[in-house]
Amino acid sequence: MLDAFAKVVSQADARGEYLSSSQLDALSAMVAEGNKRMDTVNRITSNSSTIVANAARSLFAEQPQLIAPGGNAYTSRRMAACLRDMEIILRYITYAMFAGDASILDDRCLNGLRETYQALGTPGSSVAVGVKKMKEAAIAIANDTNNITRGDCNSLMSELGSYFDKAASAVG
Repeated sequence: MLDAFAKVVSQADARGEYLSSSQLDALSAMVAEGNKRMDTVNRITSNSSTIVANAARSLFAEQPQLIAPGGNAYTSRRMAACLRDMEIILRYITYAMFAGDASILDDRCLNGLRETYQALGTPGSSVAVGVKKMKEAAIAIANDTNNITRGDCNSLMSELGSYFDKAASAVG
């Protein structure tokens, strides 16, 4: 896993080039928005249990067959595994958000996840819906302007949304 800085330097080094002014500008912008990025990650982390629980509750209300006898989340053991997986995906999304780089999400969480769900008979489309529900909740919480660093957070919320979208498409 490389953070945004190491990734840019590594790519420039592989080409035997100096960092371009556009690369430096992009990294400077990332530093400038650092407090907002940390506020976003902190908000999600502080509310992770609520985000996961509400997303699961909403998913099961829309797809009650998942918690019915014979469903993939039927029995407390399977339900706990479902909630654990949602929590893990959310945690890796916060890592990606903090680093400003999706590679940790790919490398440590998403690679092989679809195949694992297929092998277990877990409907990936339902997992994807759960991830989208976490996205809605996380962005709403992270975008709340109370007690955070002021400023335009549209690009950060777009970035955050892209990590959720990446996760949803990886499992769906």
